[in-house]
Amino acid sequence: MNHLLLLLPLLIPLYAAILCLFFWRYVKVQQYIAVLAQAGLLVSTFLLLLEVNTNGIATTQIGNWPAPFGITLAADLFSCLMVLTGSIVGMAIHLFSIKGLDRGRQTFGYYPILLLLQLGIGGVCLTGDLFNMFVWFELLLICCFVLIALGGTKPQLEGAIKYVTINLLASGFLLTGIGLVYGITGTLNLAELGLMARAPMTHPSMVTLAGMFFLVAFGTKAAIFPLFFWLPASYHTPPIAISSFIAGLLTKVGMYAMIRLFTLVFIQDKGLMLPLFTVLAGLTMVIGVLGAASQNDFRKILSFHIVSQIGYMLMGLAISTPLALAGSIYFIMHNVLVKTNLFLISGVVAHRHGTYALKKLGSVYLQHPFLSLLFFISAFSLAGIPPFSGFWGKFMLAKAGFEADYFGLVLTSLAVSLLTIFSMTKIWNEVFWKRKPETDPLLEVMTEADLRVNRLLHLPVVFLVVFILFIGVYAEPTVALAQRAAEQLLNSEMYINAVLKR
Repeated sequence: MNHLLLLLPLLIPLYAAILCLFFWRYVKVQQYIAVLAQAGLLVSTFLLLLEVNTNGIATTQIGNWPAPFGITLAADLFSCLMVLTGSIVGMAIHLFSIKGLDRGRQTFGYYPILLLLQLGIGGVCLTGDLFNMFVWFELLLICCFVLIALGGTKPQLEGAIKYVTINLLASGFLLTGIGLVYGITGTLNLAELGLMARAPMTHPSMVTLAGMFFLVAFGTKAAIFPLFFWLPASYHTPPIAISSFIAGLLTKVGMYAMIRLFTLVFIQDKGLMLPLFTVLAGLTMVIGVLGAASQNDFRKILSFHIVSQIGYMLMGLAISTPLALAGSIYFIMHNVLVKTNLFLISGVVAHRHGTYALKKLGSVYLQHPFLSLLFFISAFSLAGIPPFSGFWGKFMLAKAGFEADYFGLVLTSLAVSLLTIFSMTKIWNEVFWKRKPETDPLLEVMTEADLRVNRLLHLPVVFLVVFILFIGVYAEPTVALAQRAAEQLLNSEMYINAVLKR
């Protein structure tokens, strides 16, 4: 049973994408297929999490070749939490896309590409070897390029070119690192590499060099400092349904890969890597939040906050204690949900008022009090105000930092939290609270059809807010899962034994 559950997060989006191709001209049918597949994916990933939480790490070998010779799939709690979170936001994006994306863009393969993107996320999180991780990341790159360029407007094409160029360079670094690792060890299986990492290596300097290649590659994909500059230039250009999914999830997949490799494979040179991660985490937090504070566009503020929040996730890897890694895992889940929801809320506002520019917006609180409440919950969660979800992630990271004497990094994170509150307050004042500048009264008139669409766009936002409130107000189950996932990462013999059947 666990073999089937392990394959379903890959098979469901793959077969659904293929099925959509048979209905290329029937967008409505594609919508039904995509939503049903996403619902199935959500159920299957939840069942996989229950299976792994109950019975331990699940593994399977494609083609029945024994590890490390075949293609390995492995699911521990960390990977299960990632694919479950990805399926939750995927469901929200599919629901939002039905009315929030114009029919022209939906016609040209939008739903198959979105499903293939979901397939790539599952592949990265469940793969058990480095080369297949590279392949899955290339699938993500191709899908993101198509989605960002979908529609062919000049800003979209500029953003897509920047995105694909930088990420192709990152893929080059990734492939070089993979080549170095294979040349040194003769294997790319993660479990076998983890086993070798616990024994004295013959070429430690080459292993360190390979680790640097992986740091640059995944650091670019995760948008850490100073490799983040492509992100604010790309994520605000596509339609909001697309940018919400990519912005909310894709950089965290890069962080997943970094945490996986630097707790399993590249563990022998912590004297170099951990101080480097500490510096990069602090700079990523600070530069990201300062960039957000200087913006006057709803989406650009949120894009820079992606960079800032990545710094918190890297902070847990820099400290590398069980509590710190648990904080990073929890923070990734929280941020995927909250960041996706804030982008969707910006899309609902823009659908009603026709702009993302803060200076042209206002009075949303009076016109849409329920939407204002949804923003308030998501913004406070992002800023880390108790008892919302961001507080628990930052609390775990700060507590771990104080216990490990990372006082400078903890103080930096607290200062960045205050600046995050400033940015969220800025959006609240400009978009929701202040009086809207004078506009053509005809533009303020909404037809019954417009009102119906506007109400439907609220549904995915409410859907995500339910999960945000659950992991915040009732945080104990999620925190416990994050702590168990961190223990599995640090006690990597569990992963190695499960894959290699030792």
